[in-house]
Amino acid sequence: MISLFALLVAGSAMLAFRRAKTTVSPVQIDAASRVVSNGVYRHTRNPMYVGLTALLTSWAVWLSAPWTLLGPAVFFLFTQRFQIIPEERAMQSRFGRGYSEYKRKVRRWI
Repeated sequence: MISLFALLVAGSAMLAFRRAKTTVSPVQIDAASRVVSNGVYRHTRNPMYVGLTALLTSWAVWLSAPWTLLGPAVFFLFTQRFQIIPEERAMQSRFGRGYSEYKRKVRRWI
């Protein structure tokens, strides 16, 4: 069930980016052509990371070993610090007020 949620969230996020004709790549922020705020992006600013975290959680649950839940926790913390925060700085610089308004309305995770 968690894995289905993960795939739906991440898949719908990628589809929203494709429809908006903007980059899906988190390392090519300069190629972003717009702030996507429709679909799943109305509920979370980072649905792809939410999906990946949920997928890792699903895998850890499937393994039935409590220590494997450290994987999703480490991924969450690492992604927050080294991917999301730098992405948000770049998006703020690139899109200014429009991105500020979006951040005010939509949570970073869920």
